[in-house]
Amino acid sequence: MEYLTLEKKTELENELNNLKTVRRKEIADALEYAKSLGDLSENAEYHQAREDQANTEERIAHLEQILKNAVIMGKHHSGTVEVGTTVTVEKKGEKTERQFVLVGSEESDSLKGMISNESPLGKALLGKSKGDVVKFMTPKGEMSYTIKSIA
Repeated sequence: MEYLTLEKKTELENELNNLKTVRRKEIADALEYAKSLGDLSENAEYHQAREDQANTEERIAHLEQILKNAVIMGKHHSGTVEVGTTVTVEKKGEKTERQFVLVGSEESDSLKGMISNESPLGKALLGKSKGDVVKFMTPKGEMSYTIKSIA
């Protein structure tokens, strides 16, 4: 199951449509051109076009699988952390608070404060409430955060 916002779902649908229509045609044209050059065994253009074709078909299959199993999430306003909530936490030993939005793995972007529900912190936060202390392991050792607020 993949959690997506409506915006991300639309973005993935647009990418899928582009790959199926525009990109497939570009690759077909490149293959035709490469075949016209003659000997395929030493034809770099042909081999590149075949590689592009394989990568495109793999991405199409991946997007179709994500969209098939997608659960669209909206903003949540509950007392516990779930996918779609914004949670403010304070790391043990620090006084600054950090805010994260819990999202599905396809949308995670730590630079934007969007963490995956499958990440160590995301897993630790799921189902917890304001005031709870969550602990989880990272490559640098155990981390501890206190949940300050949930929106």
